[in-house]
Amino acid sequence: METPDRLLRSFLRIAETQSLSRAADRLGQTQSGVSKQLAALEAYLGKPLFVRTGRGVALTEAGSKLRDAIEAPYRAIDLAAQSIRDTHGTTQGTLRIAFVHTVNYYFLAEAVAGFIGNYPAINLSLMGRSSADVVALVESGKADLGVAYDTAVDTAALEMHPLFEDDMCLVTSRQPDPALAAAGIDLRGQILRLVGFPRGYALRRMVESAGLEHPYVAEAETVDAILKLVAMGVGDSILPSRLPDRLLNEYGLNRLKIEKPLLRRRIVAVKRSGRQALPLVDTLFGSLLQAAGALAP
Repeated sequence: METPDRLLRSFLRIAETQSLSRAADRLGQTQSGVSKQLAALEAYLGKPLFVRTGRGVALTEAGSKLRDAIEAPYRAIDLAAQSIRDTHGTTQGTLRIAFVHTVNYYFLAEAVAGFIGNYPAINLSLMGRSSADVVALVESGKADLGVAYDTAVDTAALEMHPLFEDDMCLVTSRQPDPALAAAGIDLRGQILRLVGFPRGYALRRMVESAGLEHPYVAEAETVDAILKLVAMGVGDSILPSRLPDRLLNEYGLNRLKIEKPLLRRRIVAVKRSGRQALPLVDTLFGSLLQAAGALAP
C-alpha cells in the first residue's frame, strides 16, 4: 500500500520536472509505478492534478493548489534532515585510519578512545603502514584519514594538518654511562650497528639523509619486532623519544637522547581534499587534533 508521503513526494517530483518519465528517473522508479501513484492520489482527492501537454504534463488548478500547500513544508523537512546529518552524521558503519607504526604506542589509542566511546556502533579499522603507504591509502580512498610523517606528503590531492613533532632517541640494550645519558650522544662520533625499518620508511630515510652511515644489520616492519631484535643484542635502533617507558622496560631496553645530529620529524594528519567527507570523518579528525594538543612538547 502506498503511503501518503510517498504519493505526495512523487507528485512534487512530477510538478518539478513536468514529466512522468523524468520524475521516475529522479525517484529511481519505473514510469508505470509513478503513474499509478499519481492515479491513486488523484482518486483520493477526486480531482485531476495534471493535464497532458505536447512536452509532458502541466498542473491543473487543483494541482497548483496542492503544490503551493505542501512544497514549503516538505522543503523544510528535507533541510532539517540534512542539517541533522551534517551535524551528527551517521552513527554506524566503518571508518578507516592508516597510521605509521610508531604512533600506535604513544598517540593513536588516546586519540581514538574518546571517539569510540561516543560512537560505539562505528567499526574503526586501524591500519599500520609506512608513511608512503599511509599517503597512498588516503589518496586512493582506501583510508578515510591518515597519520604520517610530513616528508611523505607531496600531493595536492591531500590536506595536511600538523599534529606534533617527534625527536628521535637511541634505543639500546646496553646500560648507558650516566654522564652520556644526561648530555646526549653524538651519533657522528659513534660506530653503531642499527636495527630499523626497511628502506623507504620515513625514519630510515631521515637517518640516511642526516649523513649517518651506520650499517643496518637487521630490518623489521613493526616496532615490537625491532625492540625484540635490540633486546637480543643484534644492534641499536633510532626511534621516537615518545615511546613509553613501560614499553622499553618490557624489553629491558634503555634510551639515550641524541644530541647531534638533530633528528626531528613532524607528524601530520592527512585527508582527501576537494571532497565532502562524512561528518564522522571530520569528528574523528578533530579527535586527532585534540589528542595532539594534549601531548607534552
